[in-house]
Amino acid sequence: MTKSLQSGDKIIVGKLGKVRGLDGSLKIIPLTDFEGRFDNLKEIFVGDKIFQVDKIHHIGGEIFIKFVGFDNRELAKTLTNQFLQVDKKNAAPLEDGEFYTFDIIGCEVLDLQNKNLGKVVEVLKTKSNDVFIVRGETEILIPALKSVVQEIDIKAKKIVVDSAQLEEV
Repeated sequence: MTKSLQSGDKIIVGKLGKVRGLDGSLKIIPLTDFEGRFDNLKEIFVGDKIFQVDKIHHIGGEIFIKFVGFDNRELAKTLTNQFLQVDKKNAAPLEDGEFYTFDIIGCEVLDLQNKNLGKVVEVLKTKSNDVFIVRGETEILIPALKSVVQEIDIKAKKIVVDSAQLEEV
């Protein structure tokens, strides 16, 4: 069965890595913070097509997926390096004050004096906190810390930061 959604209706949750074994299983490279995201999948988008999941298995801390109808290495290899996506409405729920990376990317960043610093083009995940890469006249790195980020308004696609705090970080 093939079903298609517009790219804005889907979110990337992983990428398919190398084939494992002879049965057509592929390694999943998770691109999500939600543990267990893949465990109960029945179907998932690979590119613009939806695939039925035969099984998900964990081996040595890694996750592998096998799709219905992909029963050998050669067939499974055709899916390597493609992104795994889910319908945006099936995104994992968030706690108050949490945001999806895809919601942050594209937000305008303003300082407290309403000066436009640029747009968030990428979010780096670090052990201590996320870092927003903002491109405007120059590229700046903004740590996602409460002392720096004063407001995030996803609906308005706007983030307000205390630029004075950037020099201290």
